[in-house]
Amino acid sequence: MNRVLMAMSGGVDSSVAAALLVEQGHDVVGVTMKTFCYSDTPAHSKTCCGLDGISDAKRVAAALGIPHYVFDVEEAFERNVIDNFVTQYAEGKTPNPCVRCNGYTKFRDLLSRGRALGCNRIASGHYVQIKHTHSRSKILRGQDKEKDQSYFLWALPHTMLKSLLFPIGNLTKAQVRERARSQGLVNSDKPESQEICFVPTGDYRDLLRERLGELHPALQPGYLVRRSGEIVGEHSGYAGFTIGQRKGLGGGSDEPMFVLSISPDTKEVVVGTRPELFDDVVVISGLNWLGEPLEDGGEALVQLRHRAPTVPAVLRSVEDQIVLELDEAQAAVTPGQSAVLFDQEDRCVMGGGTIVSARSR
Repeated sequence: MNRVLMAMSGGVDSSVAAALLVEQGHDVVGVTMKTFCYSDTPAHSKTCCGLDGISDAKRVAAALGIPHYVFDVEEAFERNVIDNFVTQYAEGKTPNPCVRCNGYTKFRDLLSRGRALGCNRIASGHYVQIKHTHSRSKILRGQDKEKDQSYFLWALPHTMLKSLLFPIGNLTKAQVRERARSQGLVNSDKPESQEICFVPTGDYRDLLRERLGELHPALQPGYLVRRSGEIVGEHSGYAGFTIGQRKGLGGGSDEPMFVLSISPDTKEVVVGTRPELFDDVVVISGLNWLGEPLEDGGEALVQLRHRAPTVPAVLRSVEDQIVLELDEAQAAVTPGQSAVLFDQEDRCVMGGGTIVSARSR
């Protein structure tokens, strides 16, 4: 029997995951991570980690007959996730805080504190599967293709995989809710969190104004320009834009315009037509392998955003850069987002990295 530290957000997924572990005979310890200061958070915020979440997690743990603790990880979360989030937007990029949280805060903290509590396994309510063998452990896509969260776990240290459990990875969302109802869990019909957990207002620019100040260049007016340099409009701050965005660019053009790139140095947002959005060469940084690394010229399937289909790619090492040459050009490849590598069956996470830039051959 394993002693398992179960990460409980207060949502239905982690609650059912905890219930399944109890059913399987594990010695389960529930824990909710306090990731940020709640003083400015609405009492009934729809974020995943608010005070309502802690309360619901405690109630579910009590119903399951397992202990429950709250871990204060605010300092590490601030440093590794929130500061990075703000910095990335200031640099004209679009960050992925869930990847940062999973890779640099949540699972690392759970593992270290779990060991102190005598736990030899860590579990979460992610919709992914994990396969353990004597030689290695592999993260696989979740059974529910619509809810699959494997894209967000590429930054985990590969040495950690052997300690992980994902109890609901072989279930669909509908099956999870049905199990919750059948067990009478208080959150069986609880809506899913809709916002970034540390942006309870739903508008990340509120956080940027607070952290950067209204006078930061990212929040100051600038020009909308074509690649030719032609000025076609104005904007109220480049931090309000992401690659591929169409909203907020104004009218006056014969064709729909999209954001192609962001230039923080000049405060310019470069716009163009949809055909200009496509690139087939992607530069990535921070490459992390969860399995055997590919050699130069190796092939994999790459996913460039959550829920996007994968595309075949060849991995190249060019000078000090890791470059992915795509078989087919993709629209709106976004710096700051993740490029996640999957095996040829599009099932096993091989590794991933952060997108630095993209271009056409």
